[in-house]
This record gives sequence, C-alpha cells and structure tokens, in this order.
Amino acid sequence: MTPSTVEDAVHTNTPPCEPNRETTASLHENHAAPSPLVSKPNSAQTSHWTPESVLSTLPVQPQKNSTSPIPFFHMLERLKTTKREGWRRFGINHGESISDHMYRMSVLTMLAPPSLSSRINIPHCTKMALVHDMAESLVGDITPVDGVPKPEKNRREAETMDYLCNTLLGKVSGGLAGADIRAIWQEYEDGETLESQYVHDIDKMELLLQMVEYERSHKGTIDLGEFSWVAKRISLPEVKVWCDDLLAERESFWNEMGRKPSGSHLSAKQVEQHTEYYGNGSNGA
Repeated sequence: MTPSTVEDAVHTNTPPCEPNRETTASLHENHAAPSPLVSKPNSAQTSHWTPESVLSTLPVQPQKNSTSPIPFFHMLERLKTTKREGWRRFGINHGESISDHMYRMSVLTMLAPPSLSSRINIPHCTKMALVHDMAESLVGDITPVDGVPKPEKNRREAETMDYLCNTLLGKVSGGLAGADIRAIWQEYEDGETLESQYVHDIDKMELLLQMVEYERSHKGTIDLGEFSWVAKRISLPEVKVWCDDLLAERESFWNEMGRKPSGSHLSAKQVEQHTEYYGNGSNGA
C-alpha cells in the first residue's frame, strides 16, 4: 500500500485529500452548516488495510517482541495527537483527541450512583474506559459516515489490539498485562456484561457532553444536534438520568440564544449507517 493510500485509510490530524461533499446533518436554517472534511475510503483501502501498512509510514518503527514496555508507551502517544473525527465535519479541527475522550470517560465511570455501583466492578469499568479506543492509535477514529463497514472496522481494530497486546506487550512481564488489556477490550466489544454496557453508555454520555460544550463555546454558531441521536442508545436508567439533565441544559442554552436546537434529524442513509454501528436497540455497540 502506498503512503497516500494509508493516509486515507487511517485518519490523521490533517484534512483528508478528497472531501465528502454530502451534507451530513439536517441543521436549522439559522445554524452554520458542517464543513465536509471527511473522505470515504475506497474498496482497495477497505480490503488491504493492516496495522503494518500504517506502521510502515512511521518515522520510527516500534521494536517488536521487546521485554520492555517502552515501545508500547510510545505507541500510546498517537492517542494524544489523533483527533476525534466526527467534530471535524463541522469545522472543529483542533478539538478533542482520542485520549481526551477516554480520560473523561474513565472519570465518569467512577461516579456511578449507588443503585449501579453496588452491582458492578467500578475499577474494572475504569480500566475498560481507558482501553476501549486503544486500537484507534493505528486505525484512527472511524465514524458511521466514513464508508467503512462495521465488520471491516472490527477487523482493523482486532488486528491492531493483537499487535499492541501480543507483538508489543507479549514478552513484557510474561505477557500478563497485554493479555489483560486484550481481554478487557474484547469484553467491551462483545457488550454482554453489565460493566461493558455501562461503559458503552458512558461512551455516549461523554460524546453528548462534548456536543453541548462545543455548541456553547461556539456561542450557538454551530448546531451539533446530529450527535444527539446516540442518546436513544443509552440503556441504563442511571445514565439516562444524566443524559436527560444534559439535554435539558442544552435546550435552555438554545432558548437563551433565541433559537430552537435541532434534534437528531438524520437522513435515511445516515440512520442506516448509525444503526449498523450502534445496533437497533439501546444496547447496540
């Protein structure tokens, strides 16, 4: 794979070379329209992506099968510098990184109310929040509208986690830490335990918090109502309470601006894309 193909296959901090011209949200006529900054990967990118195709473009190659965790530590730096992609479609090019997102998620997991914390392993949830997007260090932040099918996204992320946990951590302290991280990531992906369902809800809650905060910081010039769609996918009552409070706060903000906020008005195509990624029910991952 050529470097240019790799750049399109994995998101970077610079705008992709061929923007997608389709408008990705139905916004209120008084609100600013999103900037179409995301390109759709072509079929060649979908079929040929591997962790090695991205690693080959790095100026320094991580040492494989080291007994030291230092190569893995360096790989984590990419989570600090890779931006969350969804916001860039609205012209927010210097927004949160993947690490920013996971850090606040990890703190949110610690604040489960007693009705929930008495039934789940909170430290385990915090670990899960810290590793659930670790594969994006190489895969990038792929969103439902990017044209990458969910099975292909899952393949890329699983192969990346195998690389991180086996190739970089497999010989560190007997490989125990790497195996633990891989198992926790898989538990999140499977979404079957109560802990993983809670962290999935926290993932959506953190996105909604950032949505409201970007709208406020831009003083109402950007309406990010498209992202409120994920509120419908929150499943646990305790997190739904937080979500309802936040959306009420958002409505008050827009009322103060003298405007009505948009809701999650997605096109039929966007609904199909989001449903593939998040599932039909509230527990869909």
